Amino acid sequence: MRTIDFRKDLLPHSDKLFRLAYRITLDKAEAEDIAEETLLRVWQKRESLDEINNLETYLYTICRNLAIDHNARKDSANLSLDTHTADSADTAATPLERLVAADRLDWVRRILNTLPLKQRTVLQLRDIEEKSVSETAEILGISQEDVKTTHHRARRAVRTKLEELDNHGQ
Repeated sequence: MRTIDFRKDLLPHSDKLFRLAYRITLDKAEAEDIAEETLLRVWQKRESLDEINNLETYLYTICRNLAIDHNARKDSANLSLDTHTADSADTAATPLERLVAADRLDWVRRILNTLPLKQRTVLQLRDIEEKSVSETAEILGISQEDVKTTHHRARRAVRTKLEELDNHGQ
């Protein structure tokens, strides 16, 4: 029987769980609560985790389900991430370039928020959390082919909308 240590085994996943919950709920406070609830639920079930092959995947699955349940209960629409400011590397040389980069990042956030939940979640897991196709499929409870298709469609939708924005002024 494997002993689960909260600090060593569960706590290191809290940031990733928050990001996944945030991408689904689009609410910082709710995402924090969901990440904490996920850790608490797994901790309370620590005695029965012997059957779990991959603890991280198990955590992601619970977090995803809690976030989706939260959305269903609130019957929420996609909320804006405008209140959240992301820390990004300051690689732009001039204030104008920094402004353009910040504006572009804001547009990417807005576009992501308009995607269907499944596409947002797949993009979060694959591109941001860098999960494999098989891990993403297991977390979401869908086939690997569905993950690949959804990922492709989500990236294409983001790319198309960004190209429309870029060409808008021409």
